Amino acid sequence: MEVRVQEEPFDLGLESVVFANKTSASGAVVTFTGVVRDTPEGTLDYMDIEHYPGMTEAALRQIAQDALTKWSLEDATIIHRFGKMHAGEMIMMVATAARHRKDAFEAAEYLMDFLKSRAPFWKKEVSKNGASWVAARDEDETALTRWQE
Repeated sequence: MEVRVQEEPFDLGLESVVFANKTSASGAVVTFTGVVRDTPEGTLDYMDIEHYPGMTEAALRQIAQDALTKWSLEDATIIHRFGKMHAGEMIMMVATAARHRKDAFEAAEYLMDFLKSRAPFWKKEVSKNGASWVAARDEDETALTRWQE
């Protein structure tokens, strides 16, 4: 399991290949990449993502460990960026590897749902119209209910 929180961009192709090459017992590797999207009005100058070092990494490690426990995964990786990013830049990546695709897909979805709602990141959109913090969305909270046992 690998968890990285970093300011610098990552190479999606390289990260995917490195992750896949670490697995030998898996028949499925799933990756998901989150990208900064522009505002509906097309006015985004940049997004600024803040976090508390140490606390953030611990929270992400716990989310990844929960996925490893819940599904039969060989490995999982979370990479999440912070700092100033523009529309089209990659914010984060999750990767899961499992013997069977169902476990790999479900675990990746689980990671995404919990990262979206429980990871301690704060996002501010800065646009031509000013700056505003991105509020939590009800649908993100609702998505967590499918993982309750």
